[in-house]
Amino acid sequence: MMSMGISIDNEATRAGTESFVQSELFARTFREGMTLVEETANYLDGEGRDASKQLGRDTALTYAGASMRLTTQLMQIASWLLVLRAVREGEMKIGEASDQKYRLTPTEASKVQFNSDGLPQQLVVLIDAAHQLYSRITRLDHELFVGEEAVEEKNDAAAQQRALFKAFGTLG
Repeated sequence: MMSMGISIDNEATRAGTESFVQSELFARTFREGMTLVEETANYLDGEGRDASKQLGRDTALTYAGASMRLTTQLMQIASWLLVLRAVREGEMKIGEASDQKYRLTPTEASKVQFNSDGLPQQLVVLIDAAHQLYSRITRLDHELFVGEEAVEEKNDAAAQQRALFKAFGTLG
């Protein structure tokens, strides 16, 4: 496979990834992610810009930092989704998509707690939605490209999804 990426030698992992990109779950996740990107862009360019002008200096600095982290996180989400859509549409092979440059990892920035006091409620809602989606996509990325062997078996939804895939041969 590719020397710079994560090797997808495990046929079950390859089949699981292929099944996922063709699934309704991926289609819904893609729509959710792209909708969130669009909603955030519209907010930051319109209502959010106006709201930020009404904030005090300290809160305005918090707003600026939070909106930059949000934008960065959403760009990473969109990039991951577009790579998998390229796989779905046959424009990219799974081996290419498994390259390390496309992997998502839990980042310290995504775990940063900030004081949301005084921030516009809509910004806080968008940050929370992006954080939840990023966390979910990071878990999916790990499941799809790192493979089952490296995933710690826990009694969680991801482990249950793997068990269903093993039993029925499909993720969607």
